[in-house]
Amino acid sequence: MSKPILSNSAGTLQAVALSERVHWIGVLDPNLRTFDIILKTANGTTYNSYLVRGSEGVAIIDTVKEAFAADFFTRLESVARYDEIKVIVLNHLEPDHSGALPELMRRAPQARLYISQKAQSMLKALLKQDALEFTPVLTGDTVSLGDRTLSFLHTPYLHWPDTQCTHLIEEKILFSGDVFGCHFCDTRLFNDQVGDFRFSFEYYYAHIMRPFKAFVNTALNLIEPLLPLQQILPAHGPMLRDQPQRYVQRYRELSRSALESDIGADEKTLLIFYISSYGNTRRMAEAIYEGAMSIEKVRVSLYDLEGGEIAPFVDLIEGADGLVFGTPTINGDAVKPIWDLLSSLAVVNLKSKLGGVFGSYGWTGEGVKMVEDRLRGLKLRVPIPGIRIKLIPTDEEIYLCREFGLELAQELLGLRTAKVIDLADLG
Repeated sequence: MSKPILSNSAGTLQAVALSERVHWIGVLDPNLRTFDIILKTANGTTYNSYLVRGSEGVAIIDTVKEAFAADFFTRLESVARYDEIKVIVLNHLEPDHSGALPELMRRAPQARLYISQKAQSMLKALLKQDALEFTPVLTGDTVSLGDRTLSFLHTPYLHWPDTQCTHLIEEKILFSGDVFGCHFCDTRLFNDQVGDFRFSFEYYYAHIMRPFKAFVNTALNLIEPLLPLQQILPAHGPMLRDQPQRYVQRYRELSRSALESDIGADEKTLLIFYISSYGNTRRMAEAIYEGAMSIEKVRVSLYDLEGGEIAPFVDLIEGADGLVFGTPTINGDAVKPIWDLLSSLAVVNLKSKLGGVFGSYGWTGEGVKMVEDRLRGLKLRVPIPGIRIKLIPTDEEIYLCREFGLELAQELLGLRTAKVIDLADLG
């Protein structure tokens, strides 16, 4: 296939045909190197907008970042008049998708705006326009362009609460918003023509979609019945016209637990991570491991952070049910490898996982409490107070560590009985 023509012989920007009735009217941002602070963009990005023509009017699917609005309008004008636009759909309200919306609605005042139900409160806050009229939609709602029909899929938290996808039923095209997208700018536009964008696709998923795996799987349950699709057209990156089903399959693979086929439905997993300066925290870790191992139906793993890279542990943590961290206290703080591991977990959904902390200390032992506070901040449950042991553990203290591990394992299975404290013991 020939390379898409982005401008005519006079240098005027042109829309790119994706089918007889669908055009790309987006823009290129090849020089962007950081997106939303956290994402690196070695190839820049695209802000993809689409135009759909029906027998009774035109629909615009998403707009572009405000700074690039002039290019967007030039491409739009190459294939449609503003008075033909009947429908505007925003699959996502982030400024890189909604930036040109106010001007578009000024130029096409007759157009009706369609957004997700959850986008309603966000729209006013983002655009600061009280009089803006719109129609909220849910999964299954449709809008007709005559001989073309747009159907909406509610796909929240991919990656904002408001996100949705739009299905062009007659052409089996999915306008997927941020889903199946990536930050990769290439003037050849299509996945069967651009350079190798696999790294960008996986990197985008890891940083944008991974924290919301449960919502990804729910969205895929809506999208998979639409297969086979002719094209998947995301809001960023290459347009997926060659074997688009592969990208749906890849999302499903990435959204499954790595241990899903290996762990029984009635089993739980508990991971113990530790770092030890003089072997004291290590002895505690081993005792906790032994205690937890005594409970059937709990798979327990023990990892010394001194002997491993942080990145592979993130995948393990994501699929685990319980996490225990062991750290000595040095200079009034937990040690750096523990903080490095915890700071890497921002891309993982940890809510309601079981957490626990232990460690040895020489003077004050603040490290355990600090890590407990951090676990709670990450939305883990920390129902059992952490264990702090001064210097070398005694046999009695090692016994307490085993009991700590046993209690954690029981807690995972819902077998732990809460201890009753006698007020006389507190006197």
